[in-house]
Amino acid sequence: MMVMKRILTAVTALSLTALAGCAGFDAARPTDLYLLTPKSTFSSNLPSLNAQIVVEEPTASAAVNTDRIAVQPTPLQVQYIPGARWVDRAPSIVQTLLIESFENTKKVTAVGRSAVGIRPDYNIVPELREFQAMVTNPENPESPLQVDVRLNIKLVDAYEDHIIGSASFEAYALSPSAKAPDLVKTFDDALGKTMRDAVEWSIRRISEHARRTQQAYSQ
Repeated sequence: MMVMKRILTAVTALSLTALAGCAGFDAARPTDLYLLTPKSTFSSNLPSLNAQIVVEEPTASAAVNTDRIAVQPTPLQVQYIPGARWVDRAPSIVQTLLIESFENTKKVTAVGRSAVGIRPDYNIVPELREFQAMVTNPENPESPLQVDVRLNIKLVDAYEDHIIGSASFEAYALSPSAKAPDLVKTFDDALGKTMRDAVEWSIRRISEHARRTQQAYSQ
């Protein structure tokens, strides 16, 4: 039996309903914890922002707002990879990585989360709409898994308290196997592409808004 088929069989056995009624995971089986990484390479022509930014924790559905690694064997099912978890809930991980990615651009005066006491000029309000692997062909257990990551970003002018921009960013990537390390690497690749696009768009949109606001006040 192929590795993919064995993984899908195990995932099916750990259905969402069954997990809801148990303490969490089988203590007899070790659980591997996995990290994801921030984005560190960006376009060289990003503008610099003389602004403080707060990144909120992304909202997400209950299926994604967990430390379990989600898989959709069909479009109407959500299940989880056995024996593997994220080091934290997915929205918390994404918030931290977005903050680090903004910092890595070296284009923002200050960026953090609201808990650290930053008085923001702008708020980044994300929604984690997709963060799971999907079986590309449910009729074929040997079909590859495709990771789908989608972020919606809303930019809020903290002084005027209104949205100045909203956009969605999505990336897909095929995992070379159904093994947890390969899946995690694929999640990292897809999330990295999504965050790069989201961060660059946010900086450009905020820069444009700040320039127009300054021009309006100077007239």
